[in-house]
Amino acid sequence: MNYFKKLGVIAATALLLVSCFNKREPNYQFMPNMYESVGYETYQKSAAFPGGFEAMLPPANTIKRGFVPYTIPNTIEGKAEAMLMRSPLDSLNMEADLKVGKELYEIYCGVCHGSKGDGQGILAQREKFVGVPAYDAREINIGSTYHVIYYGLNSMGSYKNQLNEKERWQVAAHVMKLRENLVK
Repeated sequence: MNYFKKLGVIAATALLLVSCFNKREPNYQFMPNMYESVGYETYQKSAAFPGGFEAMLPPANTIKRGFVPYTIPNTIEGKAEAMLMRSPLDSLNMEADLKVGKELYEIYCGVCHGSKGDGQGILAQREKFVGVPAYDAREINIGSTYHVIYYGLNSMGSYKNQLNEKERWQVAAHVMKLRENLVK
């Protein structure tokens, strides 16, 4: 009889515990937001953005980390000012910079200007762009080349979004090397 009482108490305790269990909700919620997340509509207003659903603008006169603004304007006077610029590339690592500059030049510039800088790229040969100049035909230096890569000139568009600052200087250094080879 004592055995049946113990078995009855255990069965009653188990039944009591099972009756509190709900399959749709976990018993203990340590982080309830992970179990019952709030649904958001695509363009609904959010308290995270005071102006509504659009992200906030950065504070005035700020620039993103690592960005150095190019302050020379896209004018004739600006190009003359760019002629005075010097390359910030390290002269000890110039061979590596010229190698990278050559690779980037072949990707972005060679199709028009040619692999030798003679203005005979594949697009110039097919007359898709007429009048692509050779590098020895113009009075250029590394600063003016950087300026033209940044803003573009005549039919050439800007490459400031395709190449970062260091890559633009590397391509400009390669252009100067091509120019030296053409002048010889």
